Amino acid sequence: MVCIDRKRARAAFLAYVDAYDVSNKRIALKIAHTYRVANLCEQIAKGEGMDEEDVELAWLCGLLHDLGRFEQLRLWDTFSDGASAEHAAIGTAVLRGLSASSVPARVAPAEHPWDAPHPPAPAVGSGAIESFLQDRAFDDMILASVECHSLLRVPQGLDNRTRMLVDIVRDADKIDILRVNCENSVQTVLGVSQREFLQSEIGSGAVRAFEERRCLAREERLYPADYLVGMALFVFELVYPASKRIMRDAGQLQRMLVHPFGVQDEFELAQTRETWSRMAKVLVEYLEEA
Repeated sequence: MVCIDRKRARAAFLAYVDAYDVSNKRIALKIAHTYRVANLCEQIAKGEGMDEEDVELAWLCGLLHDLGRFEQLRLWDTFSDGASAEHAAIGTAVLRGLSASSVPARVAPAEHPWDAPHPPAPAVGSGAIESFLQDRAFDDMILASVECHSLLRVPQGLDNRTRMLVDIVRDADKIDILRVNCENSVQTVLGVSQREFLQSEIGSGAVRAFEERRCLAREERLYPADYLVGMALFVFELVYPASKRIMRDAGQLQRMLVHPFGVQDEFELAQTRETWSRMAKVLVEYLEEA
């Protein structure tokens, strides 16, 4: 049985992020998100009756899933993969002991807002996978869980245990992303005013994704309300019954369906109101069946 030393793993994570500006609210947000996702991974694994080894592995995969976000923010000052490089690929590179520059980027890095002098792998604080755990038998599964956690679709060909860990991390990440977005304003989450949001259409791509019961692809998000739909559609992609129960019991999706981003007013366009109302009804019924 693999023995995950959580104290060692937490220390390695803290040493890694300590090289960044932890007073930066976005860095702090990602650190907090990381801990919550790790805990959610543990809850899901336990809720599905998995053995102790898989519970521990799930927790560690959650702790490591967003390691690439910190270099992404440092180099590009954004959390947008489309305006930088894929954060999951950056995280995988860091875990392999490579630099973020080894990952193909959509946009060249800007001037570094701050330095992040990490020690070389495998030292504590390097971000390399061997700094987090001694047992190396599960490296491939852990790396796959990081690499695949933000993909629109999980690639075929993964063995059952690896796919299990990948799905747990993806479920946990979606649950916490929904929570974060539910608790913040439309300006904070989408970067648009409340008025722009309320005047928005829901695009045909978002409607098609809803009808197909799947997540919304990046290129399908055309209007502010499409981003709202995309987040709500996370529920259709949850794999494990335990994940659905956690999301249902938290009540965040239900709050977002009624008052998205805390907005009390209705959408101004009748078609947007009707489409959103129809989607909300189906989503609530789907989650209540969990």
